[in-house]
Amino acid sequence: MSKDIIGVIHLPRLPTTYSNGDKGVEEIVEIAVKEARTLEELGYNGVIIENYGDKPYSKRVRDPVTISVMAITTREVVRTTSLRVGVNLLRNSGREAYSIAVAARAHFIRVNALSESIISDSGLIEPEAPRLRILRTCHPGIEVYADIFVKHAVGLATSLGIIEAESILIARGMKQDYIREAIVDHIERGGADRLIVTGLRTGEPPPTDLLKIVKRYSSKPVLVGSGARPNNIEKILKEADGVIVGSYIKREGIAGAPLDVERARIFIEAARRATTYSS
Repeated sequence: MSKDIIGVIHLPRLPTTYSNGDKGVEEIVEIAVKEARTLEELGYNGVIIENYGDKPYSKRVRDPVTISVMAITTREVVRTTSLRVGVNLLRNSGREAYSIAVAARAHFIRVNALSESIISDSGLIEPEAPRLRILRTCHPGIEVYADIFVKHAVGLATSLGIIEAESILIARGMKQDYIREAIVDHIERGGADRLIVTGLRTGEPPPTDLLKIVKRYSSKPVLVGSGARPNNIEKILKEADGVIVGSYIKREGIAGAPLDVERARIFIEAARRATTYSS
């Protein structure tokens, strides 16, 4: 399969220095390994390990216990599968996620705000690229997948009205030249290896116009990071280089629920058909 089909493993609430979390460490590791192996057997070519159960998310994860659990969980998935394994430490702990990837020998991380300041339910989040610079120099080889105009947030420039309103606006009220410059900044200044386009929130696909514009101006592969389903995957893969799927492949399609093997199978089969049609 020439397109990236990446499944997300939503971990339960993780233990911290001050709490035990929803499950024990061994059980958390077992869940992640089992789901990753299942996705590999079905034909997915990557997974992202994500601390989805830690809602509401702090801007950064600094707790040493949480980071340690993420590291050993990620390492076991890397050790027991041949998948490309990524780390997403919500809400925007790119430096910590990169450190986990170094220790666990993971392949990539996902960063929600790499080169733009965003306003989110976690507060004002500043770009992560400057914090990653030294790590990436000293420990190269781990790719950075960067959200652009990330879900559950709005760019600071947009919210302050810096982008002048016009009668015809594209996607989320942003002019095309602003989108182009944001793409270039993420790649040339932020060092993004891939860009991720999402809808406004978890489970919602991105506007087609936005996806087309990002793909047009990006010199790096573009992935869709939310809202992918069997009934829209063909349309998505006509434009995108791959997809990250979380909600649909969970039980009853609910983000954070356990993996539903049948839903995961239905999705990957639809993706295979779509890849054949789009090639």
